[in-house]
Amino acid sequence: MELIKEMSVSIQSYKHDQKIHRVWKNTKVIDKNEHMLVTAHNKAKVIEENGRTWYTKEPAICYFYDNAWFNVIVMFKKDGIYYYCNLSSPYLYDGEAIKYIDYDLDVKVYPDGTYKVLDENEYNYHLKKMHYPMDVKSIIENELKVLIDKIIKKEAPFNNEYVMNHYNIAFFDQLKEKKV
Repeated sequence: MELIKEMSVSIQSYKHDQKIHRVWKNTKVIDKNEHMLVTAHNKAKVIEENGRTWYTKEPAICYFYDNAWFNVIVMFKKDGIYYYCNLSSPYLYDGEAIKYIDYDLDVKVYPDGTYKVLDENEYNYHLKKMHYPMDVKSIIENELKVLIDKIIKKEAPFNNEYVMNHYNIAFFDQLKEKKV
């Protein structure tokens, strides 16, 4: 089965040891091209590896790439647009879910454009514990530099106008209802 626009699908995040890390239920495909997949959700159910569940608090747009080792979650909060970036394997879709391996390092971008690299201790711990291959370590560390460069240059998807186009596509019906 191929991913198509408007399709509802789950997202499954794994760790390098092939254990499930987190699952997002019922996200909607809103765009897809040769190398990028865009999904959206609002108040999505999230299931943690330990079985704990929670719901996302705000609308979000997710950008997945089949040729980059990161994905980006854009959260539309009351005080602005936040970007949460996961260093990860490129995504794949196997007919069941959108899947990727989470490699621990994250970058949070604030509405004012400042950013912070997160979870370096977790990355270093799993690097040793799960024996990340040297080529994976090299790729992750290089992709972190690529990601930060995109953030600084405000290249897509780190451009509010760009993400607002996807937001309007994803949540058009909800926006229309608010105006009525």
